[in-house]
Amino acid sequence: MTAERDVHALVSDLDYPMFIVTTTNGREHAGCLVGFATQCSIDPPRFLVCLSDKNRTYRVVREADLVVVHLVPAEADALAELFGSETGDDVDKFERCAWQEGPGGTRVLDECGNWFAGRILDRVPAGDHCALLLEPFAAHSDEREEAFTFHRAKRIEPGHEP
Repeated sequence: MTAERDVHALVSDLDYPMFIVTTTNGREHAGCLVGFATQCSIDPPRFLVCLSDKNRTYRVVREADLVVVHLVPAEADALAELFGSETGDDVDKFERCAWQEGPGGTRVLDECGNWFAGRILDRVPAGDHCALLLEPFAAHSDEREEAFTFHRAKRIEPGHEP
């Protein structure tokens, strides 16, 4: 096996929590299901989110100042499916779910009790994704929610080409 295949085999067994990232550039709203995300600093608090460079959310976030990162609840299969298998190029995902206006006009999904808003400090090319370095500045926490994980999301067909 090559190193690339070995790494793929290793990480495909990990079961990450899934996130939905929403954003606005002031004219358009967008959101997508994200599996590549992690805290990357404690002091100061920083979070890293990676968006596929093929989806609409990436195109909108290039002109955005902030994003809202939602931890997808374990029971939110339909929401994960909506934001993971549909493309904003074809459908308005926000017409199909409940949301409230959040920081900077970015939409906060009602079904997600755990979320934070983050200012985009940097955008770093990361292969077929763009890594957003975020400075969290607002948040809501619901300790009762459990996370929807990567192994459950693997069955969702992406809304854009891989």
